[in-house]
Amino acid sequence: MEIVSEEKLEKWVEHVRIYANNGKVADYIPALKRQNPEINAAAFYSTNGECVGAGQTQYTFTLQSVSKVLALAVALMKHGESAVFSRVGKEPTSEPFYTISKIELERPSKPINPMINAGALAVTNMLYGENSEEMFKQILHFVHKLTGDSTIDYDPEVAKSEYETAFLNRSLCYFMKQNGIITGSVEELLDTYTKQCAIRMNVKQLAKIGAIFANDGVDIESGEQLIPRHHARICKTFMVTCGMYNESGSFAINVGIPAKSGVSGVILGVVRDIGGVAVFGPALDEKGNSVVGLKLLEMMSDYYGWSIF
Repeated sequence: MEIVSEEKLEKWVEHVRIYANNGKVADYIPALKRQNPEINAAAFYSTNGECVGAGQTQYTFTLQSVSKVLALAVALMKHGESAVFSRVGKEPTSEPFYTISKIELERPSKPINPMINAGALAVTNMLYGENSEEMFKQILHFVHKLTGDSTIDYDPEVAKSEYETAFLNRSLCYFMKQNGIITGSVEELLDTYTKQCAIRMNVKQLAKIGAIFANDGVDIESGEQLIPRHHARICKTFMVTCGMYNESGSFAINVGIPAKSGVSGVILGVVRDIGGVAVFGPALDEKGNSVVGLKLLEMMSDYYGWSIF
């Protein structure tokens, strides 16, 4: 199969730039509201170790909900499947990512999957640590291992902004605490979760993480199994069924690869045995997905025949 070339990627990134006019920067998180909607970037990291990029590849963004995949991988490795899925379900939903209705209706009242906010909070609650700092370090160290870059950290301004406005997430946490889905301090959990979402990197670093998932959890450079193959498969399955919020079905038809988006405007895609792709463009559609990212991945998948279906 043809490998992504830098020349083609640059042309596509330039072509989709205009689609930013069809979206809107997330405004419910004050620190994200200031993002420039005209910034966009993309990178592809192949399983043979080559990386190409286009646009503003050195621009750093926060992972937001893309971090849910990483937290899930850590929880699976720490606790195993049975423990994780005793706290959170495995089914997709047509509800928005911030939904509370599903945990009100389900019996037992656990979140329907780990990609909605309630499910992600339940997963993050499973991290070890006496306080939020220790819990957060588990995810951050995992990111360092995947990227090979120990300088990656979180954006304190974004984390603070999200923590101070996390009224709905607090509601989700207290509801789940009442029903025994989460334990411990809600504020410690929210501090961990908002820092997790505020981890900052660029498209090339994120594309490398995607390449490791594409390589069944094996590090591209060292050959080390960083994520057990079965756990990597579980994460990729959730990316297919739930990764693009309640636009996952349309994305499966139009693009057809495991992917996870975040409201900063980032999308992580995984092309099995071929590589990882990361796209950034902060203008979002009404479902919370990058309009530039969606269009670019649709074009790339169509050209290279990436769809798994």
